[in-house]
Amino acid sequence: MAAQLETKLDGVVLIEPVVHGDARGFMLESYAREEWAGLGVDADFVQHNHSRSSRGTLRGIHFQTSPGQAKLVRAARGAILDVAVDLRRDSPTYGQWEAHVLDDENHRQLFVPVGFGHGFAVLSEVADVCYQVSSLYDPATEAGIAWDDPEVGVDWQVAEPLLSERDKTAPRLAEIADSLPW
Repeated sequence: MAAQLETKLDGVVLIEPVVHGDARGFMLESYAREEWAGLGVDADFVQHNHSRSSRGTLRGIHFQTSPGQAKLVRAARGAILDVAVDLRRDSPTYGQWEAHVLDDENHRQLFVPVGFGHGFAVLSEVADVCYQVSSLYDPATEAGIAWDDPEVGVDWQVAEPLLSERDKTAPRLAEIADSLPW
């Protein structure tokens, strides 16, 4: 049975699946609805995404405003620093973040619930990131905050990140706080 590991922010779930391996390789269940629900992953996933990025790529901090979007993230190849930021204005941990290394050796997964921003930085030469989401991508409701917002203060462990234009110009959390739906 998969294990739920300790996290700092309420609602964020770090999962370590059972890996069955031998000289031929390994096999693991990357998602089993009832078992993951028992670990705190309460979402009905409707889409599965896969991205490939090179070392130093930083994607985030992104979120969907309506209806919100929960994510279950894993690194199928390589290693990433996966980050969740609490954007729920009534939460005692509003504006706080936590990060976990997800890689193709520990096979851990991070569940990022609705009301959180999400991003990752690639720590290996290349990383394939797979994530299930609870709502379809909608450009009309996509949003983000600055990856380097000093009031949030994420330590990305990447000296000179490779960024999209969107991420280079994202607003600080304080600039959009009043418009957040949570």
